[in-house]
Amino acid sequence: MDMSLDVAVAVPFKQRGTDQLGEGEFVVALSLDRDWFSPDQAKRLIDVAAGRGLVSRDDGNVVAEFDPAGVTVPEDYEPDQSILREQSAFERILDALVADGHDKQSAVADVNDVQRRLGVSVEAAAALYAKQHGVEVGDAAQKAREEL
Repeated sequence: MDMSLDVAVAVPFKQRGTDQLGEGEFVVALSLDRDWFSPDQAKRLIDVAAGRGLVSRDDGNVVAEFDPAGVTVPEDYEPDQSILREQSAFERILDALVADGHDKQSAVADVNDVQRRLGVSVEAAAALYAKQHGVEVGDAAQKAREEL
């Protein structure tokens, strides 16, 4: 699990002392309050976090699927922009799996399981899972291989 991603996602919830925020509030917390991301990047962070199972979306709200209060934010913490990029191979593979008829939630759970078992990046785990299921993911698999 990417610590930096956990921390960035936890901050808006911690700031408001809740585990559920409106998507707009979440975006404002990261873009205006903290000046860490542009509003578009903050929305992308929600997609990334949802793809990792850290948050879910519920009727315009972002809901933490972990305990934000349990996440420690280092004093001088500033998220790296790479946490937004890092996920794109994973997301492309996930999209390919969904397009092939796989259920998104169970695909994410299975990929996370592969990742834990093999101790590889989530991108590599997703590429392997897609390959095992005969799903063609093209350059996303190549990108995952490069990260190994």
